Amino acid sequence: MTHRQLGTAATLVLALMAVSAHAQTYTTPKVRAITAFVRLDPATLDRQIAEALTVLRAAASEFAQRGYKTETLRIVTQPLAELVSGRSADDALRLLQAFDDLSVRQGFIPSVGPAMMRDSDDAHVMRLLEKALSTLPNIQANSIIAAEDGIHWNVIRESAALVHYLTAHASPSHGNFNFTATAMVKPYGPFYPGAYHTGAGRQFSIGFESANVVQEVFARTHGNFAAALAELTRQLTIHAKVAESVAARVAAASGWTFMGVDPTPAPLGDVSIGAAIETYTGARFGSSGTMTAALIITTAVKAVPVKQVGYSGLMVPVLEDKRLALRWAEGTITTDALLAYSAVCGSGLDTIPYPGDIGVDQLARIFGDVAALAWKWHKPLSARLQPVAGKKAGELTEFSGPFLFNTRLHEAP
Repeated sequence: MTHRQLGTAATLVLALMAVSAHAQTYTTPKVRAITAFVRLDPATLDRQIAEALTVLRAAASEFAQRGYKTETLRIVTQPLAELVSGRSADDALRLLQAFDDLSVRQGFIPSVGPAMMRDSDDAHVMRLLEKALSTLPNIQANSIIAAEDGIHWNVIRESAALVHYLTAHASPSHGNFNFTATAMVKPYGPFYPGAYHTGAGRQFSIGFESANVVQEVFARTHGNFAAALAELTRQLTIHAKVAESVAARVAAASGWTFMGVDPTPAPLGDVSIGAAIETYTGARFGSSGTMTAALIITTAVKAVPVKQVGYSGLMVPVLEDKRLALRWAEGTITTDALLAYSAVCGSGLDTIPYPGDIGVDQLARIFGDVAALAWKWHKPLSARLQPVAGKKAGELTEFSGPFLFNTRLHEAP
């Protein structure tokens, strides 16, 4: 290492020590996802996955040395149609089964990206994805219902049909949970199920589970907009800078390309963005002030001075967040309210429960509203809709998976 490199490294270490000292009074968030992007050749599947996992595990080790726990390692292939090109439906399903099985043995979450990216894409790939998502417990995927070229109405219709099929044929704890329709979402974001890429592979990105940081900041700033915005920006920056330093070391050692950080403060269970927002407003989520809190979070995220990818906003996943699941049961959160909040944040409709008798036409209208909002304001949104087979409005859900929290169903809009 040259004297100049040593000097740069020393400066970086001192800077990290300074920001770490500033963060000591806050809870350290978990690293929610370290996500690798590969262009998978089925003939060399095992070797390519092993290489990707070497990179991901090196990043997780670097985070551990800095006091961060990594929750998941993730691997995303090229879009599904490209992955299975030239294969029969049976061969394609066998390949996806092999990928799914390997993920269990090696401890990562697999994704095959979008089944349809534009209206001209072959809808038969969506039928293949129906079979995969209804039989394989780990594979995740998406579709792209709006992009720079406009709203993709055919993709919307096919996405609605897929959700309707999975409601009847798959476990509610992993079928529709593993699929989302994205609008204006760019590639290389770390968060599932909307992650995808169309490039050469050998890239990675990072996302945090930091709703706890938001809650602690809001608790200390006592409803002061300016103070909350400044402090939240500062705290999110501390962790994003750590991610950049980790990524720089891993990229230099591996030759892989770091695509960026998604500073979105992802929630999960008791690490609740709903509870964080209620800390700011002093009232239930959905009350007056919720929109203001959403604006603070999104503005702070956008101000984090790192290379950003993905949603870079605010996630409000109703069924993944205990407080939000409770508020949905009480009726303080509605589909229309979440769409309204999405005007100032990066939410959309994420893990939204509906009665099982919702039809394809109604699902398509909901997807269309999300696509319209995203395309109008050129902002990334997604829609992960979860009708529950056999359940009606007023009844309680009975999810058995570890990442979904039960709630009471209401009529779909």
